[in-house]
Amino acid sequence: MATKKNDATVLAFEKKLVPSDGYLYGTNWTDRTNSSPLRLIEKSVRGTISNRLKAAVQNDPLKLNAEVEKANLQKVDACALGESQDTLHFNFTLKILGGVEKPSACNGADFNASYPEVAKNYISQEGFTELAKRYAINIANGRYLWRNRVGAEKIEVIVKIDETETLTFDAKEFSLNSFESNNSDILKLSQKIAEALSGQLPYLLITINAYALVGKAQEVYPSEELVLDKGKGDKSKILYHVNDVAAMHSQKIGNALRTIDTWYPDYTTANIGPIAIEPYGAVTNLGKAFRSPRDKADFYTLFDRFALGETLAEKHQEHYVMAVLVRGGVFGQSGKD
Repeated sequence: MATKKNDATVLAFEKKLVPSDGYLYGTNWTDRTNSSPLRLIEKSVRGTISNRLKAAVQNDPLKLNAEVEKANLQKVDACALGESQDTLHFNFTLKILGGVEKPSACNGADFNASYPEVAKNYISQEGFTELAKRYAINIANGRYLWRNRVGAEKIEVIVKIDETETLTFDAKEFSLNSFESNNSDILKLSQKIAEALSGQLPYLLITINAYALVGKAQEVYPSEELVLDKGKGDKSKILYHVNDVAAMHSQKIGNALRTIDTWYPDYTTANIGPIAIEPYGAVTNLGKAFRSPRDKADFYTLFDRFALGETLAEKHQEHYVMAVLVRGGVFGQSGKD
């Protein structure tokens, strides 16, 4: 008997983890009553030539000297704490939505007949508890601070749930490479997240305030803008800001929150820890896709089977598929053969 195929050429899911942009403020660890917005600083610097040179230049002392004598003039954005501030205050909100069993757009009759029941079965059996716990740990460990996390002496994360309950975490107590924790506040936060993803709540809104003790007047790191049409004389580094407040892109925060994939085939040998949930396990800074269709570990291979009612070989494959749907995206098949 022929196997049924996913017939949806139009298929999209809205994201269920919706972070705001993150805003950067300066304050002091011992007295946080006064937090002031951090502004970007424009610098003009005279750097040196340090890029790899052609062999003909490297091997000719005269050419080498002539090359390195050239000034590398740059205009860049920077951001730093004030001279009397020692702590970065990072603030954002996160909305968590349910409804993953309902695509936002779908034109496939077979898919519409099978997928909702498959998703409901997953929700009734798993309740999103595994995914929710991993999201909760990434909130607690401050992964979304990215470079600002490196070298911080202390990091405290304060989570306010629907403006009614407050949880406080020492981010250094939670590993970036493990999602095992019996911390009672982690379990409390993950339960709320699971309830929202499962549709037991209309939505969940949490406010995250992270405080990183980095040292007086130290540089901090908002998002860097990707500028495709830089003209001659423009800044070589442009940082992100919102209404003159240094900020981090919501996409970068979202990437950190969904860095929960420890189920990809090379996890034990790659030695890079969890990767972000992506259809092909793409890690752009390494230039590698860790979930190749050749290994039948990519989202589309697993999803086309799972969505039409086929049982996957491992439970973690179901977790991965549902995590991609929580991420959201456009997943329709090509209408061409």
